[in-house]
This record gives sequence, C-alpha cells and structure tokens, in this order.
Amino acid sequence: MSIFTLPLLSWLQVSSLAIFTYTATLKILSRKAILTASPDCSILSTDVETGTSIARLEDAHGAAVNRLICLTEKTVSSGDDDGCIKVWDTRQRSCCNSFNAHEEYISDMTFVSNSMQVLGTSGDGTLSVCNLRKNKVQTRSEFSEDELLSIVTMKNGKKVICGTQTGALLLYSWGYFKDCSDRFLGHPMSVDTLLKLDEDTLISGSEDGVIRLVGILPNRIIQPVAEHSEYPIERLAFSHDRKHLGSISHDQMLKLWDLHELLEGRQNAVRNEVVAADSNDDEMDVDIKAPKSSKGSKRKKGKGQGSSKPDAGFFADL
Repeated sequence: MSIFTLPLLSWLQVSSLAIFTYTATLKILSRKAILTASPDCSILSTDVETGTSIARLEDAHGAAVNRLICLTEKTVSSGDDDGCIKVWDTRQRSCCNSFNAHEEYISDMTFVSNSMQVLGTSGDGTLSVCNLRKNKVQTRSEFSEDELLSIVTMKNGKKVICGTQTGALLLYSWGYFKDCSDRFLGHPMSVDTLLKLDEDTLISGSEDGVIRLVGILPNRIIQPVAEHSEYPIERLAFSHDRKHLGSISHDQMLKLWDLHELLEGRQNAVRNEVVAADSNDDEMDVDIKAPKSSKGSKRKKGKGQGSSKPDAGFFADL
C-alpha cells in the first residue's frame, strides 16, 4: 500500500480540527492558499508556496475556533467552543450570518447547497440546521446521550449520519431531525471523523486509530482499510483529484493513502464473496434435489438491517 507521511507544522499554534480540512487549496488571484483556524479566535489565510500570511481575521469568534469548512466560492463557515456558527464573505472579510446554535463546542459541520443550510454537530449532543437564507436556526434535534462528533449527508440527501463519542452512528431522516431513525453500533470507540465516499458508503476515522469502510442501509462495517496510528484520527479528506486519502492524528503526522489501492482491496473482497456465494449455490444444486409438489412453496422474509474545490478570490482585495 502506498503511503506518504508529512510532519504537521505549527501544531500548537493551529487548531488540529481545522488544519487538514483546508489542505484543499483555494485559488487566490494567481496564488493558492490554505485556511486555518486557531484557538486564539483568528482565521488565517496562508500562501502555500511561500508560507507567508495573506490575510488574517482577528477575533473572528469570541471563543476558540475549532471547525472550518468551505461553503461556496465566496463563503466559508466556522464554529467555536461556545457553540456559535458563523458564515464569512471572503471578499468583504465580513460576517454575513451568525447562529447561536449550540451550548457546547462545534464538533463538525456540513453544507447542503440546494437548500442553503449548514448542519452542525456539537458536544452538547444535538444536531442543528441553520438556514442561511432566513438567517436563523431552523431546527435542532433532541439531546442525545452521546456527544455528536462528526457528520455527513448520504443517500442523495435523504439521510444525515452522525458519529458519536461511544462509537454509535446515528442516522437521521431528512426533515425529521428531532430524533434519529436508526442507530448503528459497529465501532468499538468514538467516531471522530466521517467522509462520504459515495451515496451508500462512507469512510470513518475512530479513536482507535483505524480507518474503516462503512456501508449505510444496509449498515455494516465493510472492512478496515488503514491504520494511522494508535492515537485518535482527527480528520479525513480527499485530495483534489480523489486519488489519495489524507488523515491526521495525534502523532502530528499527515498521512496520504493511495485511494485506488484501498478500494481495490474492497473490490477484491466483494468479488471473493460473490465467488463463494456462487460456489455454495452450485453445491446445493448438485447435492440437493427438491421434490416435486403440486403446492406452491413459501419463503420466510428476512428482517432488514436496521464537504468541491472552490476557486475564488479569498480576501480578493489583497
């Protein structure tokens, strides 16, 4: 398996929850930049070629900023330790939306573009839906016994999946956010980060340091695909061409995994399962002959198992 490891610089100065999220570069005039959020309440834009600061938002929040995501070509969203979510216009360097959505830290966010909504999870055990058009918190889930740590939307927007402190995945149906519709108990420890591979499959990063391929509806752990370290995995992200999967952990290393090799292993496993199933069917056809009967046969029904790369001028006036 191909893997590259790189040290993370300025680990103490930059929030670990935001640094890898923005390794996807933003085009700034003729340059490219990385956005980082910090416990000193600031948001920084840095030139990836020279390492120099391009622009800095001082006191962007009233508390430490620990989550940062791109929304559109001209807007980004940030979340802090006090449960506040803000949306920023990168051209004007101004806040265009502010939501007091939670009572504890913002652990993760995702953007639903067709409805212009930011979904957030928090350490207070709730999921929030913030409407950018109406500038209000549209709905908020009931309190869960678990801290909600990560979030993705799947099944063409019909399902919202949240990772929790105890390792359970909570499944919410779109439009019914008060309570989860399903719980999947498959991870032995907390699910700190989620990344959607396709509408039916996600990649999870857990506190045990293992990266797993997970199927949703039917819910199952397909297979472990990599192990970063013995420390919790903080973030996962694809490269711009989706050829590599990046992960960061508390070992202060950025690891890049060859995604093709990871998925090839999955495809081989699926093929082996199909071959084994076909082999079992063949054996049954040869060894067992069903007696003829004038009555129709009955079969019992089994019970079913229950963030684009923006191209925009960030702080373009600079």
